[in-house]
Amino acid sequence: MAESSTISNARFTYVHDDGKFLPSHAVDTHHIVARRSVVKPIAIYLFVMLLVAYAAFLHIEKGRPVTTVIWSVFIGAILIKLLIWSSIVKESVIIMPAFGVQLETHYGSGRINRCFIPVSKILKPVLNECVTPVTCCWCLSLLVHEKDELTLVFKEFRPPLKMLVPIWKALCPATDHQESSDPFLEYG
Repeated sequence: MAESSTISNARFTYVHDDGKFLPSHAVDTHHIVARRSVVKPIAIYLFVMLLVAYAAFLHIEKGRPVTTVIWSVFIGAILIKLLIWSSIVKESVIIMPAFGVQLETHYGSGRINRCFIPVSKILKPVLNECVTPVTCCWCLSLLVHEKDELTLVFKEFRPPLKMLVPIWKALCPATDHQESSDPFLEYG
């Protein structure tokens, strides 16, 4: 069952790889990829080049100390690192029904943060509606045994519901929970 499906919108692309290179039901991967802007890196590099050029102009023409050039290069490097290299490119959920769930965050610099949660510790996958005074969004989280807080599946991204539902539906059977749309019942 090596099928791949995608869903896209203006900010994100959802990619589902179902056992492409492994036997079926061994690994189920879901990726949320951020759409990259072509203009943003070019604008940042141009701004840094103008900053360094202006500092060099001040040094050559006006006789300012060379420290202005050094500081402008330093500030430019910090801007590039903060705005381009540390930006998140992709967040992934790798479901291994026999072992657990691995959550990955891929950064523009190539760094990858991984978090593995054993299937025995996962109580239930939950879709939450997060409401603030300004926005409303959906988030997918896991109820994990012996943790006081929910574990967010996507720590930085807030993909739309149509991208979260297939991941939630894949997590439910992997953690031995039935998909349920029953309303919350209060006892008491």
